[in-house]
Amino acid sequence: MHKLTFLLSFCFSLSTAFYFHVGEREEKCIIEDIPSNTLITGSFKIQQWDLGRHDFLESAPGLGMFVTVTTYSDEVLLSKLYGPQGTFYFTSHSPGEHIICLQSNSTRLVSFGGSKLRIHLDIRVGEHDLDAAITQAKDKVNEVSFKLEHLIEQIEQIVKEQNYQRDREEKFRITSEDTNSNVLWWAFTQTLIFISVGIFQMKSLKDFFIAKKLV
Repeated sequence: MHKLTFLLSFCFSLSTAFYFHVGEREEKCIIEDIPSNTLITGSFKIQQWDLGRHDFLESAPGLGMFVTVTTYSDEVLLSKLYGPQGTFYFTSHSPGEHIICLQSNSTRLVSFGGSKLRIHLDIRVGEHDLDAAITQAKDKVNEVSFKLEHLIEQIEQIVKEQNYQRDREEKFRITSEDTNSNVLWWAFTQTLIFISVGIFQMKSLKDFFIAKKLV
């Protein structure tokens, strides 16, 4: 099976919306750096290339999308087949990079009729579906309440992200200081070795001249 994995790295953001092109049998993966205990919501839509119109159709009838989410420790957080458009959810258990992979369920080989697809993807970090909650609100008070809860969730997510980035910065600083210390000690050791070798060579040369009665 033809499989092409293309990794895209994104800095952490509350929302990442974009689209990309793939073949019917290709797999594309996105790397998201996520704090722990964070809800991730992803919405996607598949558009299929039409050879007659030379344009993308509004949808991709008959096609579905496999969505797989794993961590770098190979922990599988999500593995599910969806339709031509849908929404998936998962919650991170530990901080770090998470790999989100998408691949259509087409059975056609690229070299035997497989067409090009356009995948629209919107990834929201730490957000719930506000629109759905608002539509269920019976009055303005509930609507304002939902918006306020949503705002509080966003603030909490920003604080969580700041703490996560602060921890990463602290770990990077410690690693940098350890590296600089190791480099300094290695340079000091090299200097001592060079001085010792120089003294030994000078003493050996002096002993040689004395033995040959040249001095």
